[in-house]
Amino acid sequence: MDEEVNPDHENVNSVLAQDSIELFHILSSQSHSVIMELCQMMPSEAWCQYQLDPSSSSAAARPELIKTMLDYFRSASARRCRNFLQRVCFSCENIPMLLESRLMSVAGYDSTDDVPSPAAESVSLANTDGCENSRLAVTDQNSSPPSLEQRLVKRPRIDHWEQYISEVKKFLLKRWERLTAGLVREVQLENVWVSPRAANRSRDRPDQTPGSADRGGRTPEPDGDYGYLESRVTLETFLQGCMGKVTVLVGQTGTGKTLLTSCLGQQWASGLGPIPSSFVFVLLEFRQLNLLSHPLSLSELLFQYYLPPTGGEDAKRAIIDYLLTNPEQSCWVLDGYDEFHGKLSRQEVQRKPLHLEDPLPVADLISGLLNRQILPGSTVLVTCRVRDLIDLDGISDKVGQLLGWDQDEIKEYVDNFFGAKDVALREQAAQLLLSSRHLLAMSSIPALCNICCICLEHLLLQWRDKDTGGAPMPDEKGSKARTDAQEAEGAQMSREARGEEGNRRGNPAQRKQEDGKRKGSKDVIMDGTNGRPQLTPTSPQVPATLTQVYLTVLASFLSRAPNHGGDGKPKTKRFPYSAVTTLTILSQYQSQLCELSQLAWRGLEESKILFLKEEIPQEVLKFSLKIGLLSQVELRRKDGILANAYCFIHLTVQEFLAALRIMTSNDVDDAQLKKRFSLKTRWTTKSDQKTVFTDSLYLYVCGLASSQCTPALVELAKVSGRVQSWVQKRQELVLKLLKTMCNSNTLTGPKILQLCHSVQESQNHQLAKQVFGVRPKLELRNIWLLPNDIEALAFVVNSADHNDIGLDFGACSMELECLIVLARCQGIHNLSFHSRKYGDKFAEKLSSVLPKFTSLRKLEFSGASLTATGAASLASGLQECPHITEINLSDNNLRDEGISHIAEIFTKLQNLSNVVLGRNSTTLNAVDCLIKTCSCLNIQHVHAEGIKDLTVTFFQKSDMNSHKSILESTISLLNQNWNKSEMQKLAESLARCPALSVLDLSGGQWDEEILRTLTEFLPKFSITEKIIINDSCSSVEGLVVLTALLSDYPPVMELHIRLQVPVKVSIVFARRREKPASGISKSLCLSFCNLHPADLESVLRCLGTSSDLTMLDLSSNCLGNKGLKKLLDFLPRLRKIQEINASKNDINMEGVVMLAAALCSYNTLTEIHISGGGKEEVNLKFCPDESDDKQQLKMFRVKDSSILPFDITKVCRKLVQSRFHWELELSQCSLADKAIENLLKMLPKMTSLQRLNVRQSITSATDALKLVSCLNDSQRVTSVELSPQGDSFINFDAVKAEQVSCRLTHFCLKGDHLKKLLEILQQGPQLSDLDLSSNQLEDEDVSSFVHSLPRLKISTYVNLSNNRLTQLGLLAVASTLCTCANVSGVEVSLGEEERCLIWFRQNETCEKTLRIREGSLKHEHLIRLADIVSSCPHLAKVELNHSLLEQTEDFLQLLSFSQSGCVFSIEERWISAEKAVGLMLHCLQLNSNIQTVRIHQNTLHLTNSTGLTADSDPSGNAAQSSAIKKIGLVDCAVNVYQLTSIESVILSCPFLTELDFSHNSLGVEGAEFLCSVLPRLPNLTSLSIASKESDVTVLETLSQVFLQPNTIQHLNLSGHQISETAAQNMTTFLPCLRSLNLSHCVLPGGLQLIEALGQCVILEDLCLDSVALNEESRMCLARALRNINSIRRLRLNEIITAMDNLSVVDLLAATKGHAHLEQIELEGWRMACRGIEELNRLIPNWKELKKIKLSKNLISDQSGEKLLEALKVCSHLEELCLSDNTLGNLTAARMALIFPSLKHLSVLDISLNHIDHEGSNSLSKAIMCMKNLKKINLTSVGTSELRAVVASLAHCPLIQEVGLGWNNCRDEVALEVARVLPFCHTLTQIDLECNSLSVSGAEALLNALRFCPALQLIRLWKNKIFEGDVHRLGLRDRRMNFSST
Repeated sequence: MDEEVNPDHENVNSVLAQDSIELFHILSSQSHSVIMELCQMMPSEAWCQYQLDPSSSSAAARPELIKTMLDYFRSASARRCRNFLQRVCFSCENIPMLLESRLMSVAGYDSTDDVPSPAAESVSLANTDGCENSRLAVTDQNSSPPSLEQRLVKRPRIDHWEQYISEVKKFLLKRWERLTAGLVREVQLENVWVSPRAANRSRDRPDQTPGSADRGGRTPEPDGDYGYLESRVTLETFLQGCMGKVTVLVGQTGTGKTLLTSCLGQQWASGLGPIPSSFVFVLLEFRQLNLLSHPLSLSELLFQYYLPPTGGEDAKRAIIDYLLTNPEQSCWVLDGYDEFHGKLSRQEVQRKPLHLEDPLPVADLISGLLNRQILPGSTVLVTCRVRDLIDLDGISDKVGQLLGWDQDEIKEYVDNFFGAKDVALREQAAQLLLSSRHLLAMSSIPALCNICCICLEHLLLQWRDKDTGGAPMPDEKGSKARTDAQEAEGAQMSREARGEEGNRRGNPAQRKQEDGKRKGSKDVIMDGTNGRPQLTPTSPQVPATLTQVYLTVLASFLSRAPNHGGDGKPKTKRFPYSAVTTLTILSQYQSQLCELSQLAWRGLEESKILFLKEEIPQEVLKFSLKIGLLSQVELRRKDGILANAYCFIHLTVQEFLAALRIMTSNDVDDAQLKKRFSLKTRWTTKSDQKTVFTDSLYLYVCGLASSQCTPALVELAKVSGRVQSWVQKRQELVLKLLKTMCNSNTLTGPKILQLCHSVQESQNHQLAKQVFGVRPKLELRNIWLLPNDIEALAFVVNSADHNDIGLDFGACSMELECLIVLARCQGIHNLSFHSRKYGDKFAEKLSSVLPKFTSLRKLEFSGASLTATGAASLASGLQECPHITEINLSDNNLRDEGISHIAEIFTKLQNLSNVVLGRNSTTLNAVDCLIKTCSCLNIQHVHAEGIKDLTVTFFQKSDMNSHKSILESTISLLNQNWNKSEMQKLAESLARCPALSVLDLSGGQWDEEILRTLTEFLPKFSITEKIIINDSCSSVEGLVVLTALLSDYPPVMELHIRLQVPVKVSIVFARRREKPASGISKSLCLSFCNLHPADLESVLRCLGTSSDLTMLDLSSNCLGNKGLKKLLDFLPRLRKIQEINASKNDINMEGVVMLAAALCSYNTLTEIHISGGGKEEVNLKFCPDESDDKQQLKMFRVKDSSILPFDITKVCRKLVQSRFHWELELSQCSLADKAIENLLKMLPKMTSLQRLNVRQSITSATDALKLVSCLNDSQRVTSVELSPQGDSFINFDAVKAEQVSCRLTHFCLKGDHLKKLLEILQQGPQLSDLDLSSNQLEDEDVSSFVHSLPRLKISTYVNLSNNRLTQLGLLAVASTLCTCANVSGVEVSLGEEERCLIWFRQNETCEKTLRIREGSLKHEHLIRLADIVSSCPHLAKVELNHSLLEQTEDFLQLLSFSQSGCVFSIEERWISAEKAVGLMLHCLQLNSNIQTVRIHQNTLHLTNSTGLTADSDPSGNAAQSSAIKKIGLVDCAVNVYQLTSIESVILSCPFLTELDFSHNSLGVEGAEFLCSVLPRLPNLTSLSIASKESDVTVLETLSQVFLQPNTIQHLNLSGHQISETAAQNMTTFLPCLRSLNLSHCVLPGGLQLIEALGQCVILEDLCLDSVALNEESRMCLARALRNINSIRRLRLNEIITAMDNLSVVDLLAATKGHAHLEQIELEGWRMACRGIEELNRLIPNWKELKKIKLSKNLISDQSGEKLLEALKVCSHLEELCLSDNTLGNLTAARMALIFPSLKHLSVLDISLNHIDHEGSNSLSKAIMCMKNLKKINLTSVGTSELRAVVASLAHCPLIQEVGLGWNNCRDEVALEVARVLPFCHTLTQIDLECNSLSVSGAEALLNALRFCPALQLIRLWKNKIFEGDVHRLGLRDRRMNFSST
């Protein structure tokens, strides 16, 4: 501090002269009123002398006024000068403290008597309470010198201030002396290193940095970020420039922050350091502030809890006044924010000054200080840990992070710790510490370094005892003294609870020179593989994990425990090494450790690190202090009295002891542990809960879960009463929790890194494997990585099962030593580094370890600071990585030289696949260098785009081995603006390249000269595919230059040019240009080139006589009709042309007429497509064959055009001249009435016209009828189809058509339009079908049509669907059955899918059918319908589905049933159970002509009698004379109680022959009912009681009736369980049967029953499907079958589960005598070849065979062929089922030969077999001969090539069902199905599910449905059709079924 000026020793005028310059600057910043006040102190004559006006307020005059005033008082009298200086001190603001003290000293204490008063004064002292800046307020123009009161106030205030500063200095010096007692090292700020970090300032604050005078003349440091975390400065340098700012110093716990703040205070007290000694230095600790829970003022905080002044209340008031007046002269050091219990408040919106006299919470005071609400301009220094820095965002101006010690500093500390007496022990300790990664990482923190040294000493002394046998060491006394000193130091350094001790030692210059390199001790042997020291063979074992280290540390402290001997004096325990182990020591102090761990855990629970004396058991406290685990600190209580508190020597020690508590007691139960267990992160957010601890607790918990720690935990758990099983269970729980985190894929990088540490601590390799099991690539971003982090990572990586692990380091700060450790990671597949932090030295170090990554395949070093030097280093390292495949060095600064270094290694790395070198400040030379490397055979592609991208891709060995010829490279050089000379240079380089497939030079924007240069070099290039020069040709002249290549350079095959944006140009070459073939074809595309007719002439001239041109694209130019004519004139010279595109060339109808003439003139011109009247599409297609084939079909298509009548005439006149067959399309065109009339007039003249397509051109019914009239004008018309929404066309034939198909849909054919249509049709030819669906006809028009129907000539059907019919229209259509003799059927549905079809007789049969669905008929409708049905001749079948509602009985009542043999089927949802029985009863009582009444589920079936009538009974009783023969109630939920109601009616049917009650719930009561009824039915011959249930008593009861005489010949007992009793009862009855159905029966008494079958000599029908027969039963069946020669139908499906070939042969042989066999079913026999051979031997005997079923019989292809050969004699065969075998092409080929002879075959099932394309063709030939085929199943036949099979179905006129599912068929099959559908009039169902049809195939099927009114369903489930298309197609036609059901 500068000394005060004594007024007696120095003249006041000289002082003013010395400080004039500084005063001038101070006065220049004052307000105008202050300057005027000072100017009034000069006499007016003085102003006259200087010729200045003091009242001037101009800014220009202000400096001159001040200078004049200072000059005057410098030479004035001493008294005037003193008065002036006093006024300056009292009136001016922001005077530095030193200057103010100096001026006040020389100004003195003159009385007012000595001061003259030149003028009246009115001065008041404002704010004398000191709460605001004290200054004089001028009230008028006159001024007076300071009053005595003013001088008496300010002078003492300064004195108190200076006195207080002196007291603070003494206080801090004493504090420093106390803190540094026993320190191992001296603390010096210039040896402490800090890494500056960027301050996050969310708001700007004015710069309040004091002037240079306040800081002793030091130059301030600039604000902001000093760079990356690796940059470093000394703490002294960092703190320079911190005055007036908020500075934050962060560091880990134990790095010495508290000690450094005390050191800073000591230096300030000594007049040193960055803080001026004139400042007041206030050092507050947050741990002390935590105790202040009540509000307090600033003065209370300063004087009660920091340092009270000696002057009492006056002094306090004076100091506070001065502080508030001069806040910039204070420095506030706030230490340990991480220990603060609260969080700082943020004042972002409004920073109002706080009322400091009012008590405020401590947090508000601190927040106000940091937010500049209190003492703005003061200097603030805050210390905290890194994670708490986020709370200070927007507050701090500067942030610095304390760096840990490097190996040199650690070695120095170890040397100091162990001293110089025991050199061997010191060296061993250093060697041991540097060999352990955990100890080395801990020692980088000064506090933990001390702990490590204590641990090492413990280990080494024990190890030495091992060798000396426990004898005293020679230096025992010295060691004891050293130990005592170390204990004192340990307690001292941990006194601050966070263990801030030590400082950094080293030469800053040397550190800068080394640029951050960390070097190990020179005295340690270094391992050549990983840089870690190697221990000598006799060194003690270092713990493997951090947890085990802390266990050893704990043991080392416990070993200090005093042992009281007999004399009561404490002695140090010394044990032989063999006896003293960690486990032994821990077991001896179980109770103490239990108490300490409980204390530590309680502290963690309460976030407490300080414990008061009363909170710790006295014995434990005494014990802990003696061994050094606890240290003592002083705190002031709330009352200000000092008190002792205690804390653990380091936070990690407390956390470790707490972890011990978790693992040895139940303070935390399993549920709590699961909830709390977590991983810490190095990223913090503002929402994170604030904690004082290091979050290492669960890291130690994981370490203690290791099996190596189990013995120690068991010993400690004994105190809590826990046994080993409990400890192991707790360890298993921890490992389980850790396993859950290992399997999580949502962890961030820091948490994954912490997970690696935890897994490493657990030493569990199985867990380590799972870490990379869910994340093969680990990304680490913005993390400061230490070597121990990499070591943890290596542990996990090396435990993985696979070698494809990726590590990605992004902006992670790491020391070079980390790379050495990283090399230990085996199995690294992908290694990435992204950050500007990584430069050449980093790359140099990386290159030295790269060869150690034996599995490395990909290296990324992008976005870094790599130069050519670093690239050279990396290249040298990469040469030793032969397996590397990908290298990414983009976004660096390699320049051309660096690229060349990398390119040199290409030939040495044979496995390279990709190298990325973009954004590296390169030039053309780098590109040229890479082009030269193309001579290297493995380079596939070189890609360069401007200065951004530069990539080299390489061929793989597999590619090179699979190609016999040399592989060709590609080069892409994009956006390169070269001039002519550069193009020549590039072309020369490219000419030297071997064969290139593609050369891409896009983006060059060259003129024609540069393009010509390129074309000149083109013959020298070896390019096999193409050159791309997009955006490089922009003129027609350049286009012409390039076009000439087609004729000048034969290898050029294609040229594509587009001159409009985006400009695209490509030149395509022939693959084998050495020997061009004579038949080669060339293409020229010049679209969007703005070509005019003159330009076209130039282009055509360039082409010359190029006869090889096959495709010419001139679209989107400006040719017009004139250009089109030039093009058409040029056509004869284009002899091989196939297509010309002249679209969008402003061609009009005149050009269209020219094109029509050209179509007739040029034989090779086959198709012309025009749209938009020629202005849009104009496309010409050619057929190179010049033969004059008149059968060749040509097409003239005009689309989307407005054609005038005279244009139609012109075009047609040109087309009439055509000698070829042709098609005219006028789709989507606007045709006027006159145009249509002209077209119709020309149609008869167009004799070669095959088809007229007017799709979407005919939109009105009037126009449609005009075109339909052509039916009468032209006899060549074969079909007319018109629709405004779909296809509209007229097809013509060369000769007169026999029948015409006519379809008019979706028009409005009402009234006159319908009348006109009927007139045309009546005069027209024979119609095959007439489709008038969707024409809005409604009932009235339909009735008119029906009335005219007899006069129409129609052979197949009329479709009137979707015409809004009601019930009246329905009845009108139904009446056609009566009015039209040739109508064979009517089908009407009024449901959601309206349907109305009238079918006409196709053969000689006269039967008619009526089908009505969802008719909703009312009673009046039923009357009319009954009349129609009753009067209709030859009516064979009536189906009424859901149409009668509940009026069924009424309708039946109305029927006369006069139609003999007519079948009525009535389906209604309500028919079931009781209602079904009621309906049955009604039918039985209704009419005596009913022969059959059967209800099956919901359907009633009635059949008229053909014999007896009601009149045959003389009595006239209809019920008694009923002709009913068959009654059935099948599967309609009827029970026995409902049956009894019809008992009497049944018994009254004398002619009843058949009774069927199958599949109902009859039960035993039902059986009893039948037993009572059956004997009373004398004519009953058929009984069916099939069952769904299996109740043995039912059949036992029913079998009683079989013992009585009866007439039953046909019996169905399917599904019953036949007991031995029932079988016995049936034995005598069976011989009378002609048919027996026992399918699905369970036969406990089956043997007896089967034996009885042998007596059934008249049996014709036997069904034993799915009856399980054992071997004995099968033998009996074989014997029985030999006795039954009358059998005609034999069904034995699935009767065999496991049977040998002998049993099969025996059963088959039993059928030898069945000469009348008509049906045999043997599904599931698995008879294979042997059985088929036997079957083939028998088949010739079955001449009457109609059906054979052999599914699931392991029939091979060869056996199938022989089987078919045997079947050719069965000429009556109708059904053949061979599914689920292994049939193939041989069988299919035999079918083609055999099936023509099987003329009655109607059902074929060969699904689930294995035919291929050849077999499919054979099958198609077979199907073409099957004229009676109705059903074919080809599901999963092994081939998708079924197109030929589908095509053959067109030859099957009776086909009804087709199965093609599960064949992976593609769209071509669907298209073929759509083609044949119009020929299959009877087809009802197609199965195409589970194929590969797309929406295109489905659309084709949908369009074909309109030709198939009989088709009911197309199954399309599970095809490749998107959900949206499925919904759309289903809505268009509900017959398209996409569901699975």
